[in-house]
Amino acid sequence: MASAYDTSVEVEWQPRTLVGKLVKEGKIRSLAEIFERNLPILEPEIVDYLIGPELKYETVDVTLVQKMTDAGRINRFRVVVVVGNENGFVGVGQGKARQLRVAIEKAIRNAKLNIAPVRRGCGSWECLCTEPHSVPFTVRGKCGSVEVVLKPAPRGTGLVAGDAAKVVLRLAGVRDVWSFTKGETRTTINFVKATFNALKQTYKLVTPSDWA
Repeated sequence: MASAYDTSVEVEWQPRTLVGKLVKEGKIRSLAEIFERNLPILEPEIVDYLIGPELKYETVDVTLVQKMTDAGRINRFRVVVVVGNENGFVGVGQGKARQLRVAIEKAIRNAKLNIAPVRRGCGSWECLCTEPHSVPFTVRGKCGSVEVVLKPAPRGTGLVAGDAAKVVLRLAGVRDVWSFTKGETRTTINFVKATFNALKQTYKLVTPSDWA
């Protein structure tokens, strides 16, 4: 796992969007505020600026793909990357390029633009603590033929999931969860995206804490 934070962002970044300018001016101070106001994130530097060195990334899949053109066959790398701060924010991105390093950079940029908040809690009847260590209720996510179901688990259970799903859950800040899967989970990109889509469902329902 490595850091996805660019230390030169704060000095060199010149925002081009309204949200970026509000962030640079200090009128928006957190990613949570952006999502509460339903504002779009169109610049990856926004995520760097608000999260900083806490943002980490991990490459979960590298595949060599081919494309036929008039000039012949072109080989490119397709990379899938997960970014997150291990504290309620996670994103999944994909990038393609002839060079592996460039593909990873594209995937990281795309993951930052797709970052989403994850609501954590303790929805397990076996635990009922107040710490945000699991998901608050059962959620489902689907991508292609892969369907992922995440269920709350008591503390100490760990991440009962596939290796690719564990990366998404860990970078989102989920420490305990039960998971059930259907479909071709060997297709890593669909497995990762299905897990990500399930985590995004944690904000689809209203809980009693929202009224507090």
